[in-house]
Amino acid sequence: MESFLNWEYMPLIPPLLTLLLVIVTRKVGISLGAGIITSAFVIANGHFGEFFRLVFDSFIAIFIEDGGLNTWNAYILIFLTLLGIMTAFMNMSGGARAFTNWALTKVKSRRGAGLMTAVLGIIVFIDDYFSALIVGQVAKPITDKYKISRAKLAYMVDTTASPVAVMMPVSSWGAGIMGLTAPLLVAAGTTNISPFQSFMYMVPMNFYVISAIIMMFIVVIFKFDIGPMRKQEELAINEGILRDKVPEFAEQEDELPVHEGSGATALIVPIIALAVTVVIAMYITGALEGGSWSVFSVMENTLITHSLVAGGIVGLILTMFYYFKHTKGDDDFSGRHILLGIKTGFLAMFPAMLVLTFAWMIGGLISELGTGELLGAMVESSSLPVELLPGVIFIVACIMAMATGTSWGSFGILIPVAGEIIISLGETELLLPSVAAVLAGAVFGDHCSPISDSTILSSTGSGSDHIVHVMTQLPYAVISALIGLVGFIILGMTANVMLALTGVLAGLIVVFIIVKFMYRPVTKQNT
Repeated sequence: MESFLNWEYMPLIPPLLTLLLVIVTRKVGISLGAGIITSAFVIANGHFGEFFRLVFDSFIAIFIEDGGLNTWNAYILIFLTLLGIMTAFMNMSGGARAFTNWALTKVKSRRGAGLMTAVLGIIVFIDDYFSALIVGQVAKPITDKYKISRAKLAYMVDTTASPVAVMMPVSSWGAGIMGLTAPLLVAAGTTNISPFQSFMYMVPMNFYVISAIIMMFIVVIFKFDIGPMRKQEELAINEGILRDKVPEFAEQEDELPVHEGSGATALIVPIIALAVTVVIAMYITGALEGGSWSVFSVMENTLITHSLVAGGIVGLILTMFYYFKHTKGDDDFSGRHILLGIKTGFLAMFPAMLVLTFAWMIGGLISELGTGELLGAMVESSSLPVELLPGVIFIVACIMAMATGTSWGSFGILIPVAGEIIISLGETELLLPSVAAVLAGAVFGDHCSPISDSTILSSTGSGSDHIVHVMTQLPYAVISALIGLVGFIILGMTANVMLALTGVLAGLIVVFIIVKFMYRPVTKQNT
């Protein structure tokens, strides 16, 4: 037993078991629970006393860190609660309905509703969490009206959250990536290139992200619904069922009254105020933490979760202002509806908070297992031809992020490993391509992992069942990843970014030709 538990590849078993259970059972709670139990059992080496301590400690670590409050996790849960309550009161004030009616005068088709969502996701690039939650909340009434399934909405939201943030230098991601890349540039002797320049050089090398975003527009414009997504769209178009499976932990919501005669400002003003407050708070907290008011110093040191809570508080205050303004003379509303709105808003977000808690627990245990370090060591010890390293690093980053559920964890482990390999081989021209491969693979794995927090939040913001979202997004992500892999292989062999981009675009053109001339979109069936 002991020798089995010390088996070299044992750290890979718990995350792989979790992924397998998700696919087989399609129940995220059971799958994450099994992953938590298995991870703790392996770490404890079969000792039950240690096992129970690890499970308890992994839960406590979500809220308590180094003897103090873990503000990152706690503030995300607080922001989710604030956003849920905001949504409930925006519905009751009539703001959401008025906004939908206004937007319907601008958006005239299902394709238009999809394009609006995609463009909105690209515009809101400051942070992936913020984008995942806000874009889904704003777009949901419009996509619902045009019978776009919640799964497709979640796919569009997720495809423009992390992918856009990872390509923008002025984002919470951009600054962090520059901070990880800077030591490698010094070690490689390429001090003539600044971290900012290196980041911009890597943008056109992020082949998965480029492919995924273009793929999303092909899906929206040409109604390219494949695999499980086709079933969801058929249900939405023909039966008006926007989600065939409610979230696993969902409650029966109380029916909220809706005030008639409100204006769209009851939704627009609180959302804009929330967004503006988040940006201002990010700048202020970044400047105070970093001691500098320069944009890149600010983005590197910003406290995103503090900023989200600040924005949520301002947004909720304005939401309540409009609620009281519009309902004060309405006899259908009373004091009990305030408590009903708070209760409904909290319960609407509770499933996401529960899944996030499980995901954070298994993420901490997988980190203690050393799964990421094992995968990184496998790359480092490989004797593959150097030309294939960007492609191999991309594949390993895909697997690592899928297993661990975190892009940032993959960044932190694999960027230094990839840099060390390239520098030791003296192939410095492949340094940035290899780092770009890490970034691309980590975003893919994040998209496909049921324990990824940004993917969970995309499901939450869109009102989609989480596992349905993961499974419907998977085919598009895999196609984009295969096209991206071709790009990294070409880049490794030629060190020519334009040639590699041409290969990626060629793959997308093949997809376009298939969709345009061979694919039959879902249509309304006559009954």
